[in-house]
Amino acid sequence: MSDVDRERMNGKAHDEDEEGEVFLDDEDIIQEIPIDEEDLPDAEDDAGSDADDVEEPDDSMHLFTGHTGELYTVACSPTDAKLVATGGGDDRSFMWKIGEGDMALELQGHNDSVSSLAFSADGQLLASGSFDGLVKIWDVSSGGLKCTLEGPGGGVEWVRWHPRGHLILAGSEDSTVWMWNADKSAYLNIFSGHGSSVTCGDFTPDGKTICTGSDDASLRIWNPKSGENIHVVRGHPYHTDGLTCLTITSDSTLAITGSKDSSVHVVNITTGKVISSLLTHTDSIECVGLSQSFHWAGTGGMDQKLIIWDLQHMSPRCTCDHEEGVACLLWLGTSRYIASGCVDGKVRVWDSLSGDCIKTFRGHSDAIQSLAVSANGEFLVSVSVDNTARAFEIAEFQ
Repeated sequence: MSDVDRERMNGKAHDEDEEGEVFLDDEDIIQEIPIDEEDLPDAEDDAGSDADDVEEPDDSMHLFTGHTGELYTVACSPTDAKLVATGGGDDRSFMWKIGEGDMALELQGHNDSVSSLAFSADGQLLASGSFDGLVKIWDVSSGGLKCTLEGPGGGVEWVRWHPRGHLILAGSEDSTVWMWNADKSAYLNIFSGHGSSVTCGDFTPDGKTICTGSDDASLRIWNPKSGENIHVVRGHPYHTDGLTCLTITSDSTLAITGSKDSSVHVVNITTGKVISSLLTHTDSIECVGLSQSFHWAGTGGMDQKLIIWDLQHMSPRCTCDHEEGVACLLWLGTSRYIASGCVDGKVRVWDSLSGDCIKTFRGHSDAIQSLAVSANGEFLVSVSVDNTARAFEIAEFQ
């Protein structure tokens, strides 16, 4: 801009101050700008509203929005195909029914995040474990609190029921595992020996043994009645970092464990010996699950892979690649299909025979934390960091 032009503009501005509005002639135009600046804010507003109108696809047939924080855990009733329980970082858990709107029963009483939920095998009781160190037992038919079980000196990481009775097991951040009789509200046993948080554990399917995994990189095998520690599995060739997940074969003979060290190991529960090491993943293992119909296991990790393993040959059958880390997985009933919940907010269904992704369920806007399947196998329920739970129809995958 020339000094003359600058002086002319300064003069015009000065004239405007003194004389009010001043109309410019054509020869005063320095540069034509085709956009009316006064209209710009409106144009931006319109563009924004147009963008908001483009909604992300939602494939769910039911959306539950009762929570006000991240969801961590979901369980489906083994006897009522519609009944779901969810819990999370808002210190609350709910029981609600698929297809029945946002009607829900809030289960109140915890004063820290609800980390784990589990229905008893007969569907009569629901256990909730919380980082407040308490396990609460709820009567499913009435929704009332049956009892509060105390003992752990740290947050409860997980809860599991005995396969045939109302005995409840819980692992704690304080490195202990506790067992109670829920019918009698009675403490039965404490299992001490781990050196760090007990991150995973369960009864064997025959109910005769307990297996627990810890952040101390060990697996411990216990006698439930006596509390005796039968085996400690640690050191070479086992995990070198904390365990994250555990599952047990239906014949109660093998425990399969995953770790932050990216390895998966298979342990003989009777002998306490590592019988195989599955070393294909390259980042932390987040989940492990067993097929009900095949001698196969699925493992998911932060390396963005779901791997299907042939346990007869202890080798990978196929690798299912994801866009982000795999946080949870679930075999769909007795079918050959396996579902994965991903950090990208999507739930995917895979054919374990071919390794192909045959369905992607959209709707969540943040990482999936947990998956559960309804008793009739028709619904897959996912919970997410986005504060919601969603149910998807999966009848075609039975």
